[in-house]
Amino acid sequence: MTSVAAANKADWALSTLKAAADGRFEVESLADTWPELDERTAYAIQKRLVLAHVKDEATHISGIKLGLTSVAKQKQMSVGEPIYGLLIGSRMIDEGEPLAISSLIHPKAEPEIAIVTSRDLQGPGVTADQAREAIGSASCAMEIIDSRYKNFRFTFTDVIADNTSASRHTISAFRVPAKELDLRTLGVVFEKNGEVVSTAAGAAILGDPAEGLAWLANKMAEHGESIPAGTVVMTGALTDAISIAPGDIVRVSIAQLGTLSLRCV
Repeated sequence: MTSVAAANKADWALSTLKAAADGRFEVESLADTWPELDERTAYAIQKRLVLAHVKDEATHISGIKLGLTSVAKQKQMSVGEPIYGLLIGSRMIDEGEPLAISSLIHPKAEPEIAIVTSRDLQGPGVTADQAREAIGSASCAMEIIDSRYKNFRFTFTDVIADNTSASRHTISAFRVPAKELDLRTLGVVFEKNGEVVSTAAGAAILGDPAEGLAWLANKMAEHGESIPAGTVVMTGALTDAISIAPGDIVRVSIAQLGTLSLRCV
């Protein structure tokens, strides 16, 4: 494909995904039309898409999120590493604020650990130990994913371009200094309408959330970027995501980090 043709395809992908998010409707996989879409191009589309949303919503990029952080999810997608996306400030749901389901397409909730970095991380070559030392604090969190693709059917590069299905996120204001924690061993309970739907531990994130943070720093370095001190990072789903609808209440409880609830209306 020529550079002009590739640029035209990228413009088409950007407008398709932006329109789907703004209009709250599903679209077919980009790969159906553009099977040669590669990872680097997909990340470039992602950044353009996020900046377009930021401009429209007069907001800012507020952090970074990890995806595909479980071996099972990677096998499902036939890949050998996670992915990352960007958090948009206006998509943050404050504690106690309800989630309007009608503002989304087919949302799902997943429990996460959010961390804030205490020092800069610049790859390549960042180790898990270095990443662990750069975690300043941790909090209980949830992400609401909402793929723009029909029936959540997408390829690896599709989901990268779609900003890893990012939609909304909520993070507890209660922060615990990381030096007091072993994130790997924190027990997690995820509930929907008072019933436990899944349990896990922090080790569900690549064996250690610090491994995820190290991967992120090294991956971002491939795109000429780093993780500054003070960055909020959603470290990835601790369990499978669950569908949510008006009237549902989802709650995540994480040992030492407390509890976070979200009411859907």
